[in-house]
Amino acid sequence: MENDSIRKEKILLVEDEETLAIGLEYNLTDEGYAVDWARDGRQALVLFNTNEYDLIILDIMLPYYNGFEIAQQVRAKYPQMPILMLTARTSVEDKVRGLELGADDYMTKPFHLQELLLRIKGMLKRKLWYKSSTESQPVFRFGNNEINFENLHCKSSDKEFVLTQREAMVMKYLLEKKGKIVSRKELLENVWHITSEVETRTVDNFISRLRKYFEEDPQSPVYIKSIRSAGYSFEDKID
Repeated sequence: MENDSIRKEKILLVEDEETLAIGLEYNLTDEGYAVDWARDGRQALVLFNTNEYDLIILDIMLPYYNGFEIAQQVRAKYPQMPILMLTARTSVEDKVRGLELGADDYMTKPFHLQELLLRIKGMLKRKLWYKSSTESQPVFRFGNNEINFENLHCKSSDKEFVLTQREAMVMKYLLEKKGKIVSRKELLENVWHITSEVETRTVDNFISRLRKYFEEDPQSPVYIKSIRSAGYSFEDKID
């Protein structure tokens, strides 16, 4: 009876390849997750809009709506939803594009089950870190910038925009380490929980985007600074 009162973390699995989906559903359930399986993009959106989920595993090539279209709609309703994309596309460009278009993590088929399970655990752990960290300081202001870490809405001078969940997590981590050097490796391990040259390039791309959002001159940043051969550092006081 005790276990019945403990809420299981719930995953929406969106995958049209039946054999793969059945295997994933079985293994995720065996790990203690509650799983809903959507066989196409249309069913995925119906389930998402009628249930609460802790994480979405999302194929890209799907009937009716593709993974990017679904991610966009998910982000509009729930910016902090962790999304793990699965795809047969293997090029570096596709992996970087997937991460930049809203995915929190990205795996190519075929993949190792244990790696997938580890990534899911890491994503759910980071979700809890972000939630608890945000509660203590939901809004952060520096210079002419304002970030609302709860709804991801931002202001910079006369611009208004919305960060992706991953952009917000990178920014939150830099802010928490204000004045300290944060290496790419540290960002990968604590924000992405993964390591590879592809993701290293992605970190640089994310930093570049954050500078475009918040720096008056992205080529000469005063807040998100590069430390040669070491990483990055956030400073909110301009000398």
